Amino acid sequence: MDAGVREQIRADFPTLSRDVRDGIRLVYLDSAATAQKPQQVLDAEEAFYRLHNANIHRGIHQLAEEATAAYEDARKRIASFIGAAHSHEVIFTRNATESLNLVAQSWGRSKLEAGDRILLTVMEHHSNLVPWQMLSSELGLQLEYVPVTTDGQLDRTVMQDLLGHAPKLVGFTHMSNMLGTINPVGELTELAHDAGALVVVDGAQGVPHLPVDLAELDVDFYAFSGHKMCGPTGIGVLYGKEALLESMPPFLGGGDMIRRVTLEGFTSNDLPYKFEAGTPAIAQAIGLGAAVDYLVSLGMDAILQHERWITAKAMDALEQIPGLTLLGPPVDQRGGVLSFVFDDIHPHDVAQVLDRYGVAVRAGHHCAMPLHDAFELPASTRASFYLYNDEKDLDMLVQGLHEVLRIFG
Repeated sequence: MDAGVREQIRADFPTLSRDVRDGIRLVYLDSAATAQKPQQVLDAEEAFYRLHNANIHRGIHQLAEEATAAYEDARKRIASFIGAAHSHEVIFTRNATESLNLVAQSWGRSKLEAGDRILLTVMEHHSNLVPWQMLSSELGLQLEYVPVTTDGQLDRTVMQDLLGHAPKLVGFTHMSNMLGTINPVGELTELAHDAGALVVVDGAQGVPHLPVDLAELDVDFYAFSGHKMCGPTGIGVLYGKEALLESMPPFLGGGDMIRRVTLEGFTSNDLPYKFEAGTPAIAQAIGLGAAVDYLVSLGMDAILQHERWITAKAMDALEQIPGLTLLGPPVDQRGGVLSFVFDDIHPHDVAQVLDRYGVAVRAGHHCAMPLHDAFELPASTRASFYLYNDEKDLDMLVQGLHEVLRIFG
C-alpha cells in the first residue's frame, strides 16, 4: 500500500482521528486485543437498527424478512471469505472463546472418554487451553503439550513424537497472540490427520491478518472473533465440517435451535441453527458481514504485505533500543505482533509511559500465561499492528520507548 492508500484507510476509522489528550494523537497499537472499526461497519449496524430492526427466521412481516435476509446474507459472505464449502458450516457464536468451548462441550463431551489424549501447544491462548482442561478434569482425559523453541516456533520433533501417542484431537493457534508466530496450518493438519486426530484451530489472530482458505487447509474446526477483524464485539464464528457438526449434540437449548418441542423432549433444528439458541447477535452478524466486505475490498494479500512491511521496520527500530529484547521468530515467520521486554523495567511501567505519548499497547500475559512461563517471564509489552498503522505510529512508539529508558534507565 502506498502512502496515499494508507491515508485513505486511516480516514475510514473514526477513532483514529481523535486525540487522547489535548494535542496528543492516538497511536493505536493494540489490534491483537481488538481492532478499530471502519465507518462502513458502523453504518451497517446503525442501518439495521434504524431501518430493519426485527427478530429473524420466525416472523413473516416485512421487517422480519429483511432482517433474516441480511443476517443470512452475512453468513454466506463470511463462509465465502474463509473458503467454507457450505454456509451452514458457519456457526455464529459470541467470540472465538465460545466457539472453542462449543467444540469442547459438544464434540468433546460426546465423543471422548477416560484415557483419550488431546494434544495442544504451549503457544495457546487460554481459550484453547482451559476448555480442554475443564473437560479433562471431568472425563479423565490426558492432555499433552507441544513445547516452543527459543525462537518462538513449535518444536516439530517433539510434536511428531507426541502424535505417536494417538491423540483424538490436536489443537493449535494459527498465529500466536504473544509471539506473532504464524503456524503452518496445512502442514500441521496433515500430520494430525495422518495420526488419526481431528484438528481444531484458534484463528482469532489468523483471519484478520492472513488469507484463509479452509477448504485448502482441511481443518476440522476453526474459530475466530469478529472484533479482531474490524467487526463488532459480541459476534464470533465456529467453522466445522458438515459431517462433524451433524454428529454433534446441541450446545445450548431453546429458541431457534429446535424443530419441535413436546413435554417429553425435543427435536433439534438443522445446521447451522442447531447451535444458535435464542435470539442471535443480529446487528453484530450484519456488521461482521460488512467488515468482511471491507477486508475483501482491500485484499487480504495486500493487508498481509502491509503488515509485514511495517513489522519489519518496527523490528529494525526496536532492535536498536538498548536493553530491549524482542520475543518471537524472524519477520518472515510472523504476523504484526511484537512482544518485548526491557531489562529491569516492568511492562506495566512501559505501557504507562507510552500512554503519555498517546501510544496504546498491551502489557501483561496476554492470556498466554503458560507461554510466558516457558520464557521465564511474568509479563511482556505487546505492540500489535494492523492495516491502518503507518510510519508515524512507529515513530511515536520508538520515541516513547526512548522516554521509558530516560525515566527508568
